[in-house]
Amino acid sequence: MLTISEELVDAMVAHARADHPDEACGIIAGAEGSDVPERFIAMINAERSPTFYRFDSTEQLKVWREMDRLDEEPVVIYHSHTATEAYPSRTDVSYASEPNAHYVLVSTRDADHAEIRSYRIVDGVVTEEPIEIRS
Repeated sequence: MLTISEELVDAMVAHARADHPDEACGIIAGAEGSDVPERFIAMINAERSPTFYRFDSTEQLKVWREMDRLDEEPVVIYHSHTATEAYPSRTDVSYASEPNAHYVLVSTRDADHAEIRSYRIVDGVVTEEPIEIRS
């Protein structure tokens, strides 16, 4: 189960809405081994695409080095789907490389309601998990 603050959920949704119609992406870092998302990091979608996302490699290297320096890891890796449900695509699954991360998808296909779902993706296997949002 992903336990996350309402503030962090709101930040993911705001980023997804701001980048719409392109997919938004980013991470939420937390202390290594804690499974607690704490530090929101909006990243650039290098693809600038409504159907695909990829972290900018230079930015990703910088962010991962900073996490190493701070003894953090990516607790949440998030991105948006702009026209489909919040479920990982085959491409999303093939690029999932952090087995301990929660992969959160935010669907912005409905302008009035953002759909948010979380998954574990390990060795190509997608498992949906509940989300507990704390205020």
